[in-house]
Parts: sequence; C-alpha cells; structure tokens
Amino acid sequence: MGVVNVTPDSFSDGGEWFEPSAAVAHGLELLGEGADILDVGGESTRPGAMRVPQEQELARVLPVIEQLAARGAVVSVDTTRAAVAERAVAAGARVVNDVSGGLADPEMGRAVAETGAAYVAMHWRGHADVMDDRQEYDDVVADVRDELAARMAALRDDGVRPEQLILDPGLGFAKAGVLNWPLLAHLDALYELGRPVLVGASRKRFLGHLLADSAGHMAPPRARDDATAAISALSAAAGAWCVRVHTVRASADAVKVAAAWTAASDVPRVGSPGTSPRSAPEALTSTVALTTESCTVGEQGIPAWQDSGAHEDDGRRPR
Repeated sequence: MGVVNVTPDSFSDGGEWFEPSAAVAHGLELLGEGADILDVGGESTRPGAMRVPQEQELARVLPVIEQLAARGAVVSVDTTRAAVAERAVAAGARVVNDVSGGLADPEMGRAVAETGAAYVAMHWRGHADVMDDRQEYDDVVADVRDELAARMAALRDDGVRPEQLILDPGLGFAKAGVLNWPLLAHLDALYELGRPVLVGASRKRFLGHLLADSAGHMAPPRARDDATAAISALSAAAGAWCVRVHTVRASADAVKVAAAWTAASDVPRVGSPGTSPRSAPEALTSTVALTTESCTVGEQGIPAWQDSGAHEDDGRRPR
C-alpha cells in the first residue's frame, strides 16, 4: 500500500503532493514501483494536529481518487469520516482505511456496511491532539488485540460483514516508541482474530528513535526508509496481509524476498536426496497480494470484498 498524502503538513513529505495533479502523478509513480493499493488521505493525523473541515477533506481527496481509479488503480481512502468514506467509494475507492476503527464517527460502520468496501480498522484511542496522553497498557499486545476484538464486534453489530474487515495494530498511535516492538514481534496475537493484518510502520517516530545518532538526535523521516523495508520483510514473513509505506520499491522487493524465504521453507532442500538442483521454488506468490480481481460486484451491484488469499518525530505525524 503506497501512501499518497494530499495534505500541506505531512511529516514525511512536507506537502509535496498537495496539488491534485502532483498527487496523481505520485500515485502512478508508486504503482510503477510495485504498489498494489494507493492510500489517499486528506487529513493529517500527526500528534497535535487539528482536524480539517469535512468539505476541505473532500475537496482534497475526491479529485485524486477519481483520477487514480480511472487509471485502474486499487484506491484506499484514509479517513475517519463516514461521509468522506461514502463519497470516496462512489468516486472509485475500494478500501476505507480508518485510523479510528469506527470510533471517530458513529456512522462509519453503517457506511462501510452499505458500500461493501473493504475496511481497515486500526487500533485507536483518540484524535491526534490527545493520543499521546493515552498510552497506558497492562500488556500492549493483549490490550490492542482485545480492543480490536471489541471494535470488530461493534462493527458487526452495525452490519459490517467479517470478510470486509482488515486489522491494523496502530503503530505510533497512543503508543510510545518501545510499545511498538512487541506488537510487531507478536502479530500472531492479532491473527487469532481471524482477519488479515495491515502493518503501517513507515517512517514513524519509533524508527527515528531506533536510528538516532550518538547525540540522541532522531533520524529524520526519509532516513527511516531502509528500516521500514526491513519491517516490511519481517512482517510479510510473519504473515501480514499488507504493509503501508511511503516509498514502495524497497518494500516491494522486501516482500518478494519474504515470499521466497517462506515458500522455500515448505519445499525439499535443494541438493537433498531425491531432489534436483533448481535456482528457486517454481511458484512463488507474494505474501502481500491485492489485485483488482479482489473486489467483485455483489448481487445488488455493491462492491463485495474478497480476501486476496495471501496468507514521529518533530515533524509531528505518526502516519
């Protein structure tokens, strides 16, 4: 999943893609690097950020979504508002990526159920202006799992089908640096909930702390891309469905490495008795896969999600 920020204040790219034409061009570039999904967002969720009016968010994302969808891209809308999600799906988005998991807008569950779009429910404890004050956990892995399970139950009550749901542990959201590593190391705890898992670690603050120099100065966002690719490989090898990243090529390569690695673990060793030498397993599939065929049209003409089958910093934004 390649990130297309249509915001003037992103911590990661400084509003480079704020103009619709620039955002579309950037999205197409990410597709060329190997992105399967383009995640278009029009509201910053960096710590301390204030919300933008709904009409402004719509004005930012709809032209970009329409143009990218018209080019055949699988588009996700990064929003916490039901009305934005509905308009985005009507404009061609197939995925709703909600960092609040439906908590920010009580109408989100209904909107997702009615549109039939795939829905990424992220672990969340509050908007950007308060989330850093809400990072107390007894056991971060168990607490995040249990809170996501509660969100799944609430969304089902709103009519969202289980097969629409994708889960995100919410790295960097209400989580200090050290709290993110146990979540990454124990993705299997989220798999217990029976839904695909998306990992969004790209350029986040906890990587900046990890890569700090000898004086303790955090690595800037763009200097975190190599570490992001490492997390992409490890997450894919651990069974993640998708990784959300700002630069795609390195992570796409990392996912291919992970797929080859995991596939090789299921075949006889090269050179062992009864095998013939070969350069690589003959049929490797990406650990993280989503294609346009993953979204089909249901009986009422509403897109119905199908599983793919593939098993911050002082700039101040965690996404």
